[in-house]
Amino acid sequence: MGLLSLAIWTPIVFGVLLLLTGNDQNPGRTRLLSLVGALASLAATFPMIARFVSGVGELQLVERAPWVERFSMYYHLGVDGISFWLIVLTAFITLIVVIAGWEVITERVSQYMAAFLILSGLMIGVFAAQDAMLFYVFFEATLIPMYIIIGGWGGPNKIYAAFKFFLYTLLGSLLMLVALIYLYNAADSSFALADWYELPLTAQAQTWLFFAFFAAFAVKVPMWPVHTWLPDVHVEAPTGGSAVLAAIMLKLGAYGFLRFSLPIAPDAAHEWAWLMIALSLVAVVYVGLVAMVQTDMKKLVAYSSVAHMGFVTLGFFFFDTLGMSGAVIQMIAHGFVSAAMFLAIGVLYDRMHSRDIADYGGVANTMPKFAAFAILFAMANAGLPGTAGFVGEWMVILSAVGFNFWIGFAAASALIFGAAYTLWMVKRVYLGDIANDNVRELTDINGREFLMLALLALAVLAMGVYPKPMTDVINPSVELLLQHVAQSKLL
Repeated sequence: MGLLSLAIWTPIVFGVLLLLTGNDQNPGRTRLLSLVGALASLAATFPMIARFVSGVGELQLVERAPWVERFSMYYHLGVDGISFWLIVLTAFITLIVVIAGWEVITERVSQYMAAFLILSGLMIGVFAAQDAMLFYVFFEATLIPMYIIIGGWGGPNKIYAAFKFFLYTLLGSLLMLVALIYLYNAADSSFALADWYELPLTAQAQTWLFFAFFAAFAVKVPMWPVHTWLPDVHVEAPTGGSAVLAAIMLKLGAYGFLRFSLPIAPDAAHEWAWLMIALSLVAVVYVGLVAMVQTDMKKLVAYSSVAHMGFVTLGFFFFDTLGMSGAVIQMIAHGFVSAAMFLAIGVLYDRMHSRDIADYGGVANTMPKFAAFAILFAMANAGLPGTAGFVGEWMVILSAVGFNFWIGFAAASALIFGAAYTLWMVKRVYLGDIANDNVRELTDINGREFLMLALLALAVLAMGVYPKPMTDVINPSVELLLQHVAQSKLL
């Protein structure tokens, strides 16, 4: 077994083991096994980290074995600078989510923990797959555990939210499947992405392929105007589900643009860049304004996720190293920050069973340790320099100004809106006098919650203060991708 297979299958094996041996009569044993599984999953990425050579843009740690030979499908894995940190992020967030649900989940504990572990392995598979059909299988399979998580442990309208999540993302992916079959035939019966990157295609074919991939990946990001499923799902999903959805699953769509849309249809990507930039700016500006008027904390953070992911798609279509590297950095930073924001809201919800901003006020008086973490994460969400939330957005804005001043100006305005809705929430929830008796009776975070939030705080600060280890890994692969995209593939 190769190192990437180890990272993919370790959490899946532990997830299946939990399903087979889990017992709600003995939840302590189940929780312990899930923690061991999450730790083993994170540890399984360490050999990959040790063997990965920084400064190299090509695929590394490649594995290739026959899968369905009749249709030239291969179990083909590889990692480069674009996918490397996303794999590490996935394993890290899974561990945090297992810690977060340790005491909170009291029903069907084994199924809950197993769903997250299996989901983790499937998402790592998406980031590592170099065979298009293997990518599609992993990409679609992630829907199943997340659907179960939302529908099994969600809020009052969980079934509605689960169906909406499933249908939106599945329908978009069906067009991608048609595109995959077309490319398979065009490449003389090959699903290898490397073969597809060299295909000469007509302008019309590239345009159709670009929008077929757009249908799948834009819904997943989600881009405006196909973002409406996200707030509903976040409101109903359990805290761990919201954390993984925002931190990792949204990145699957953005990653798809880099693996499929740009390198396979580069001429169409250049031709339609104006549309992608326009849609991204609407997400950055308009959705940021929508976030300002939210009264539910989860909905506010959900809309802010759409705005922050707008920076990601914006950075892709300037076609320069600064913007694209900034977009990848933003994907990773948003993974840490959005997970931290949702988990902080979950800490309050576990105590008050309310997400309405109006039900809080003066929380810092009764929960000072928690408030310190929550306000740090809120500042990172607003893009404060020195935190992870600043680095990627700043790189994308610099790239945008170089591309067009007014586009850069519009993108930079999002920092103002982000500060506005984030600080407005902080003021009403954490600062001021104690608003009511429910807040007065709150107890500060325990050791488990402190560990969970402290690990995320360290990640947010470390990335904000010293992002060089990430950019050193990302830049060579981004430059290689841009060289490929710059070459016309018109037939």
